[in-house]
Amino acid sequence: MDTRTGLPVVGMVGGGQLARMTHQAAISLGQSLRVLSEKPDDSAALVAADVPIGTHTDLAALREFAKGCDAVTFDHEHVPTEHIETLEAEGVKIFPGSKALVFAQDKGMMRERLAALGAPVPRWARVSTADEIEAFAGGSWPVVAKATRGGYDGRGVWMVGSREAAEDLVSTGISLIVEERVPLRRELAALVARSPFGQVAAYPVVETVQRDGICVEVIAPAPDLAEERALDAQQLAIDLANELGVVGLLAVELFETDAGIVVNELAMRPHNSGHWTIEGARTSQFEQHLRAVLDYPMGATTLTAPVVVMANVLGGRPGGISIDERLHHLFAEVPDARVHLYGKQVRPGRKIGHVTVLGDDLASVRARAARAAQWLQEGK
Repeated sequence: MDTRTGLPVVGMVGGGQLARMTHQAAISLGQSLRVLSEKPDDSAALVAADVPIGTHTDLAALREFAKGCDAVTFDHEHVPTEHIETLEAEGVKIFPGSKALVFAQDKGMMRERLAALGAPVPRWARVSTADEIEAFAGGSWPVVAKATRGGYDGRGVWMVGSREAAEDLVSTGISLIVEERVPLRRELAALVARSPFGQVAAYPVVETVQRDGICVEVIAPAPDLAEERALDAQQLAIDLANELGVVGLLAVELFETDAGIVVNELAMRPHNSGHWTIEGARTSQFEQHLRAVLDYPMGATTLTAPVVVMANVLGGRPGGISIDERLHHLFAEVPDARVHLYGKQVRPGRKIGHVTVLGDDLASVRARAARAAQWLQEGK
């Protein structure tokens, strides 16, 4: 408890942009998020006041960090499961807990659990040899191979198109699962939050647009999505949050096919598919995550405009005009764009921020969001 304010202290492990934006949301709740950051120049460390330095793989650092927190949560899934279990045994309140988070950490365990719950999942298998991958493919290449742990933003996912490619991948020693290549129409995401009390709040289902394994655009609500399918996706996310015992945000990444929806991935934290909620929903996903972790009543999830589009800003070519000059041009051309920069060093392909535009007309809002992101990324 913060003795100055009388408010509980939430600690977030990881100093990336998710922690940065969660800190931003914490301010309106009278708080300053406590952040365990690996480096003093990490995204969240640049803005939060209480930032111990330490790594998420160091149990001693996690233990020391937790001493000052009423509740601990995460901005990524990479804390070793055994460390979380140790802290829970020592009485630390961790949300989501190890029994839930493991299904976002381990893709094999996730697939097993979802299948047992009857959730729609691709055909899949655990594999450790090229023979097993070839047998799974059954002559229908390519298949999708995934590292069971550690992958994100396109990393840890491979399209395997031949026996030779399977042999090369297996030789790395990475623990793998393989999945059928789903004939998808598009990708969707259903975001919900759940409190320890069991209250659940669901956001409108969104469409996510991927390029090279990285989300580049999110459209809320997902255009031309049948109401019945949207309700099915929301109910699926709610059911999974309840069945898995999630506390905090749960993002269910989905494939939409002709036959229905299929679960792709799970994330148990604020998620890129929900960044639009900062301006586009009555309660942002970051505030909602804090409310859930603190067991506060959930906030309203209704949209603030008929159409909301979020465009990620990726690091472009080095050189050219400065970021400050780019902002001048961006705001002159798209004055209603809302810009969020993460304080990161610019590298080609790295997420350095996002922009959000609201409006009534989908084509116009998408074009303005894309133009704003282009100014930041390319400087022209």
